[in-house]
This record gives sequence, structure tokens and C-alpha cells, in this order.
Amino acid sequence: MPYCLLDAEGHITAVYNDLVEGAVEVAPDDPALKAFLYQNHPEAQQKEQWVQSDLALARVVEDLIDVLIEKGVFMFTDLPEGAQKKLLERRGFRKEFAYVENLFGSEDEFGGGGDQGSQGGQGGGFL
Repeated sequence: MPYCLLDAEGHITAVYNDLVEGAVEVAPDDPALKAFLYQNHPEAQQKEQWVQSDLALARVVEDLIDVLIEKGVFMFTDLPEGAQKKLLERRGFRKEFAYVENLFGSEDEFGGGGDQGSQGGQGGGFL
């Protein structure tokens, strides 16, 4: 967890990996921490944007593979073993996430963003 020094108004003035005198612990995803990092290190925001873009593109590719398999363009077993393993692993993660979401409600119910994927987090079926 990062530790932050705050000014009189409660704004972050410094961030540390280790506890220092006067610092408070903040969550890594704290919006104020992100704003501080982006303001002082613009390349961090660019890196975050690339990571988010890559994650979104990975989901698109995964959905595209599902569509191609469903349309009979190729079979799941035609993919290299490493690709099969990665897709099965991701499918397992998506199913676990959907199960937990059903138990506790989606992020949308609490004002969060949620998954914007074309299949709503349930996934099509290459299995």
C-alpha cells in the first residue's frame, strides 16, 4: 500500500512505498492518488491508457474467436495448445467473475462502470 503526506486541505503532496512520519496509508486505486501521479508524472497516465486499450482489445479478440468458432470458420482445437490454454483460463476467470457478480450484484448497481463487452461478461461459447 502506498503512503501519502497530505497538506492542510487534505491534498497529496508526496507518495512513499514505506511508512514515513506523518504519512497515511491510501488505497492504490484512490482517485486522489491517481490524480497526483498523473499531474506529476504524465507518462503514468499514458501508460495506463495503453494498458486499458490493450485490455479492451484482448476482449475484442476473445469475442472474435468465439464468433468465428460459432460460425464454424474454425474449431477451438485448431488453435495452438498455448492459445487454447490461455482462452480456457480467461473463460474460467470470466465465469468466476459472473458468479460473484450474480451473488453480490454488478458494479452498475453501485454506480461503477462494469463490463462493457458485447456479451455482458457471460461469454459466448467455444466450450
